[in-house]
Amino acid sequence: MKFNGLLIAAAILLVLTGALYYSNHHKPADDAQASLKPAAPKILTLSTGDITRIDIKKPDSDVAVAKNADKWQIVAPQPLPADQTNVNSLAATLSDLNSDRLVEEKANSNDLTRYGLAQPAIEVSIAEKDNKTQKLLVGDTTPTNISVYAKLEGDPRVFTIATFTKTALDKTANDLRDTRLLPVDEDKISRLELVARNEDIEFGRDKDRWQILKPKPARADGSAVDELVTKLTGAKMELGPTDDPKKDAAAFASSTPVATAKVTTDSGTQQLELRKNKDDYYAKSSAVDGVYKVAADLAPAFDKKLDDFRDKNIFDFGYADPDKIEIHDGANTQYLTKGGNKKDWFGPDGKKLDAAAVTSLLGDLRGLQATKFADSGFTAPDLTISITANGGKNKDIEKVSFAKSNSNADYLAQRANDPTLYVLAPSSIDDLRKAVADVKPEQAPKPASAK
Repeated sequence: MKFNGLLIAAAILLVLTGALYYSNHHKPADDAQASLKPAAPKILTLSTGDITRIDIKKPDSDVAVAKNADKWQIVAPQPLPADQTNVNSLAATLSDLNSDRLVEEKANSNDLTRYGLAQPAIEVSIAEKDNKTQKLLVGDTTPTNISVYAKLEGDPRVFTIATFTKTALDKTANDLRDTRLLPVDEDKISRLELVARNEDIEFGRDKDRWQILKPKPARADGSAVDELVTKLTGAKMELGPTDDPKKDAAAFASSTPVATAKVTTDSGTQQLELRKNKDDYYAKSSAVDGVYKVAADLAPAFDKKLDDFRDKNIFDFGYADPDKIEIHDGANTQYLTKGGNKKDWFGPDGKKLDAAAVTSLLGDLRGLQATKFADSGFTAPDLTISITANGGKNKDIEKVSFAKSNSNADYLAQRANDPTLYVLAPSSIDDLRKAVADVKPEQAPKPASAK
């Protein structure tokens, strides 16, 4: 029994030794093939700057774009402005087109039919500056649905490319056209007119500062006007395969007017008209032909009244500390002057003021905002505040007078050389006066107590 057991153990050991030797000297065929597998070859290597035209042909549609002075234009099926970003992205995809793998070195006609390349789903012709043209054929999807068969016309090889690459090439005129309704640079807009809510409001821009020009000159809330400009220049057509230009035009004609906006640049003036038909919004632009459905979120940008664009801040000095503050409140006068290290504040007697109290006062002055506007009711002021910034250069001196309204229910504020009357809650003036009263000379630190 012991002898038989030894024989069995010896046989098992022999088998294991042989298996170990074989595994160390014979790699699996798949691993060997993987190590010898060549890198996937490139299909196209072009310079994007040399591409002058791209034609995309599909069974149901054709589109062609051509470059003129470094700017793309749709030339077929009809001339249209092109979206430069989208066309440049298409050109970049074609200029560095990689394959997933090489399927056939020399495909015959039967192979082309089997791969869907005899009658391709997409044909992309690429023309270059030297008049050289190449055509890419895109066929069926592979059985695994992760790749697509492709080849160059005149090249017998068949490749696979990623399905996302096919998606990047599968474009229509709507995909490549500039869908902006007002294709202007928002930074170059110098004037903007908005007719809405039976109000005609006009804005003018001097550098980066907006001003209300109509119905009467007034300070503008720059962020509110910028938001409107961004919405206008970002307004886009909602294009779909089932769009019917005649139906859209008829819907626009029977719609309720919402607003009309005009923007002016050095190149001229463009107009956008927005209307509502049931739950849909339609727009007509002077910059492009036709009527187009637009996103509903465009309407709130138009649905504004004059006061929504007026600057409600009483002071303009912003977050840069001014140089001097002068406050006259009845018989009491307070002068604050910045000096020393440009962070310290001093009173009229030259004493350094408590920094925290001055910071609190500046915060109250910056945060002083109107709740609404008034047409009349300003009486004799009982509080006047003057703020000087930048040494008084460039007219950086703001003077504001405050007075109780005729009804004594609110305070009114009026800036120098500005007829606008700003309505303030009495509590805001009470808080301001308290902040002024809290500004006192800085207290010397107490000496350390003797131990």
